[in-house]
Amino acid sequence: MTEAEQNSLMTQVTKPPIVIAHRGASGYLPEHTLLAVTAAHVMGADYIEQDIVLSADGVPVVLHDIYLDATTDVATQFPNRARSDGRYYAIDFTLSELKSLTVTERRDRLGNAVFAGRFPLTDLSLRIPSLAEEIELIAGLNRSRGRTAGLYIELKAPVFHTKEGHDIAAALMTVLDDHGVNEADTPVILQCFHDGTLRRLRSEFGVELPLIQLLAENSWGEDGDVDYNWLRTAEGLDAIAEYANGIGPWLPHLLEEAQLAPNALAQMAHDRGLLVHPYTLRADSIELGEISFEHLQKLIFIEVGADGAFTDFPDLTRRFIDSHFQSNTPK
Repeated sequence: MTEAEQNSLMTQVTKPPIVIAHRGASGYLPEHTLLAVTAAHVMGADYIEQDIVLSADGVPVVLHDIYLDATTDVATQFPNRARSDGRYYAIDFTLSELKSLTVTERRDRLGNAVFAGRFPLTDLSLRIPSLAEEIELIAGLNRSRGRTAGLYIELKAPVFHTKEGHDIAAALMTVLDDHGVNEADTPVILQCFHDGTLRRLRSEFGVELPLIQLLAENSWGEDGDVDYNWLRTAEGLDAIAEYANGIGPWLPHLLEEAQLAPNALAQMAHDRGLLVHPYTLRADSIELGEISFEHLQKLIFIEVGADGAFTDFPDLTRRFIDSHFQSNTPK
């Protein structure tokens, strides 16, 4: 796409794409901590993501994995609580026990930082927040800073939680109801890889909030028996449109293989009235090869036409959106 074509496209935009802070400002601070959430708010994120899992006593906490060893010191504090696979699962610990853990930058199984240039593996006594705490923090920041950032909540592994005797959907809805954010006009979006859970939120719980069907690779072994290859077909998108408001694809899902050009997925989704919110923009780990972060963002927001994207660097994506799209917000 030429620069003239890009400029022509941008002048047609009436609503700029949204900036979704992926696990907070996770490019700068340990993911999902209240510090990372606060930084994302200050950096101008439109929505801030919360991945939720349940504690042993059924409390939704904000944690990307169903296990604890990648981002906490659980192996030091509770060395005898791992399961047979060597993992320490959040569902095996009460909220009080989870609150005793220290959260650090993400590590691999050998203890090395996954992103070497990010925040050091330092003990700042950061804690795992509950979903209720994050809701209250963001509400407080919205008030004190005079701008609204929404919640973008992912229900992690609902099938796993069911097998463990817990209903993560019901637990989530209780927290949303208790905090008055389960209304159609509240800035809250719910997402999940498991289509059955999204259908259940819509039909059983009567959720009017926007729902986003996350898309994975079948080989990743996501929770539940979902055929993501089929969901990316015209028929699959037709099915998604029956219960959801959009899709959350992996960045490569939107592009032709072996070339940085849009495929038909985003357009097919838009043709069905579905939003497109891909994941994840990372300035320090570009999955699409040797291109600049600026090039990546132009590709996703301008050529693909994504309605928003998850980003580890909300300040950089905010700057890109503000400089490339006309806002419909009154001056």
